[in-house]
Amino acid sequence: MSFNITNQAANAVNAPGRISPVAGAPTIESLVAAAAAMVPELRALGQQTEANRRLSEEMCNRFREAGFFKLLQPGRYGGYEYGFTALIDLISELGRGCSSSAWACSLGVIHQWLLSLFPAQAQEDVWGQDPNALMCGSYAPVMMAEVVDGGYMIHGKWRWASNVDNSQWAVLGVQLPPAEKGAPPTGCFLLVPRSDWTIEDDWFNAGQAGTGSKAVLIQKPVFVPAHRKLTFPQASSGKPPGAEVNANPMYSIPFLSVMPICLVSPLLGNAQGAVELFVELCSTRVTRGGAGGGGNRLNQFAHVQSRLAEAAADVDAARLVLDRDTAEVERMAVSGQGISVDKRIRNRRGHAYAAKRSHAALQEIFTTVGATGLALDQPIQRMWRDGNAIAQHITLNWDAVSTLVGQHMLGLEPKGAY
Repeated sequence: MSFNITNQAANAVNAPGRISPVAGAPTIESLVAAAAAMVPELRALGQQTEANRRLSEEMCNRFREAGFFKLLQPGRYGGYEYGFTALIDLISELGRGCSSSAWACSLGVIHQWLLSLFPAQAQEDVWGQDPNALMCGSYAPVMMAEVVDGGYMIHGKWRWASNVDNSQWAVLGVQLPPAEKGAPPTGCFLLVPRSDWTIEDDWFNAGQAGTGSKAVLIQKPVFVPAHRKLTFPQASSGKPPGAEVNANPMYSIPFLSVMPICLVSPLLGNAQGAVELFVELCSTRVTRGGAGGGGNRLNQFAHVQSRLAEAAADVDAARLVLDRDTAEVERMAVSGQGISVDKRIRNRRGHAYAAKRSHAALQEIFTTVGATGLALDQPIQRMWRDGNAIAQHITLNWDAVSTLVGQHMLGLEPKGAY
């Protein structure tokens, strides 16, 4: 007996984001099928991807040719204009094969949506030259921009720009000086072409090594035109500048209500893939040594059966919560409703809770797999390490997000981003 969690969840939730408004766009089912066909190869290449510490150019091109990067891109530049429930379906499917590859693809997809929030001229700067251009990103506003005539001057180092090797542009977080004395600076995204930055190879990690999340380095100040700016308040407003030219309501959803989906979906798929591989392992592995039960198949042990059931339930729960919350926000956007603070914080809870449950599933599997699971050519140990790395991301970290949620529930000022 097998539980196909992916298909059950997708079919159970009727969400606007799973329907493309673009004539001739491939169905989400066909895109997910294309991703599923890649899973065996992604698993086979997982150890090499980790050793290379990046998504290969060949695999990135495969994702591009399959149309994955067009998922959230506006139709006027050749995109499909799907929503975030479709993103869950596609990226979690890739995550079954390799979470590093799925992560690199997911960030490439979400940045097409993020660019759609920028002013029209910024979109034309990128997609007018190359509608297939990809963007990496480093969001933390660690540098202060200098205001100059017509735009901004910036330089510095921005870390953790996933899939930077395959990217033609970078979305960089900066601070803009306050307009009035005593006011705080404004967080902002600036869009910078590949010609203005170099890559610093500083990505040596125990988990998610294959994401190629190296640093973007700008050693001498470069000029960024003012139209290549999107402030954090604009991204969260529900009325970003790009909404003037991109009428699809998916481009009006506040940034943090949906953006973390690109981070949790690889983890969700990773956990499901670990469950699937463990089932295969249990059916063939015979225990050895002097311990009790030696000589039996792994699938005969009660604790193995119980932990497998718990892991599968955790993955199912994670997917259902993520689907439910995301589908509701999509329906609200389509109906013209604003996304309330309650819903935005509820979604943040769902993102982090789905990560927590997916991480728990990986822990259950890894705890049960035994010494065989420690071999470097055994994917489950890499999936466990990758899952631990994703769960540490501050955007998904349960301790950080749950306190934000609890503060809101108790009538306190929420301390965090939502």
